[in-house]
Amino acid sequence: MKKIHLRVLAATIVCGLATVCLSLNSCKEANAQDVPPTPQVQSTELIRTSQSWDGVELPDYLQGRPELVAVKYVFPAGKKLGWHHHPVMNYGILVQGELTIIGLDGKAKVVHEGEPVVEMVNTIHHGENNGDKDVILYMFYLSQKDSLLAVQHPEIPLE
Repeated sequence: MKKIHLRVLAATIVCGLATVCLSLNSCKEANAQDVPPTPQVQSTELIRTSQSWDGVELPDYLQGRPELVAVKYVFPAGKKLGWHHHPVMNYGILVQGELTIIGLDGKAKVVHEGEPVVEMVNTIHHGENNGDKDVILYMFYLSQKDSLLAVQHPEIPLE
């Protein structure tokens, strides 16, 4: 009779321990589901091109020591920027609003919020904010020390 009680007691202890272990594993799994995943760094290539927005091939890099320049432009609603050209390559990202770029030949490109743009090099153009909110544009120039980023053409009237 003592052997039967010992076996029952041993079986009860084993079953109890198994139940505790299963419960602990279930709790761990439940807690693991409650913990939000750790955010990861994300990378999205916005543009890779060797052409400006009008389809013209970009020129070769300048010779000599480079100077990289970053500029933030804010175009008020309804504002037109005068005719100009860029003697150096540049590209950027429009972070707010909508910008229309118009070449002297009449070719136009509308750049929307969040879109990248590669500007024309040595081609006369101008920009217009035809929207109802300010345009914010970040541009990056591949220049050289003391080089102009833009050359204005006030002799060409805006319509």
